[in-house]
Amino acid sequence: MSIWFTKPDLDIINAFGKNTLVSHIDIRFIEIGDDFIKATMPVDNRTHQPMGILHGGASVVLSETLASTGAYLCVDPSVNYCVGLEINANHIRSMRTGLVTGFAKPAHLGRTTQIWEVKITDEQDRLICISRVTMAVLTHAK
Repeated sequence: MSIWFTKPDLDIINAFGKNTLVSHIDIRFIEIGDDFIKATMPVDNRTHQPMGILHGGASVVLSETLASTGAYLCVDPSVNYCVGLEINANHIRSMRTGLVTGFAKPAHLGRTTQIWEVKITDEQDRLICISRVTMAVLTHAK
């Protein structure tokens, strides 16, 4: 059974990030299942830290982008919206070039909070980063 409020459309979701940090570092949503969402991000000069490896902050951006998008897709947008409340990340492996894929799945979908687990892997499916994102579910002012 699907967790989404309405059927998600990848083209619309990808267009939503136009002219934002998401498009600047080329995060692209690639798949949505009944209870997960996936996106890719290149590891290149836009996402490197000065030592020439993937910047931990870029991994956090991918994690929060996935969790925020997933959270938004789980609520009625005419009533609620979601904002990041807390994020933590463990950086497991470094990489210099290639493409990472983030896989996000909710651990908790509550009335006022959601918790999302995000695993970021390289092209050989090795774990690069794991994070947990807590989202606040807020109600639009009347």
